[in-house]
Amino acid sequence: MSTSSDARTATDYPPIKPQHTGLVGKCPRCGRGRLFSGFLALADHCEVCGLDYDFADPADGPAFFVITFACIPVVAFAIWMEVAVGAPYWLNALLTFPLLLAFCVLPLRPLKGLMVATQYYHGAREGALDPAGNAGTGAGR
Repeated sequence: MSTSSDARTATDYPPIKPQHTGLVGKCPRCGRGRLFSGFLALADHCEVCGLDYDFADPADGPAFFVITFACIPVVAFAIWMEVAVGAPYWLNALLTFPLLLAFCVLPLRPLKGLMVATQYYHGAREGALDPAGNAGTGAGR
C-alpha cells in the first residue's frame, strides 16, 4: 500500500536542522514548502506537507538580532567617519544610509525563518503557568 505525501503524518518526517530550512525560507517539517507568503509575512501553512504555521511567533527576535549585530557596527562606522576623517554630513549620509539598509533589511527574512524553524524543531509553544506548581523543576516536560 503506497502512502501519498498528503496522507503522511508528522512522524513520517525526519527532523531537519533549523539552519537547513529556516535560513532559506523552507518548511521546517518537510524542507520543501515555502515558509513565507511575502517578504516577512509567514504563510498560513505549508503547501507540500500541510504544516500549520500557527505555532510560530518570532515576535521581535529577528529585529533585535539585526539591531544588535548590524546597526551598532554601522553607527560606529558613521561616528568614525565623522571624527577621524571629518567627512561632511552629506558624504557620511551617502555612505552610511545604504549600509544601514543593506545590513538591517536583508538579514530580517533569514533570521525570521531561522527562529520559526528553531521553534518547530524544539517544539516551543507559548508559555503558560503550570497549574501543578512544578515550575522550574522540569517535571512538567
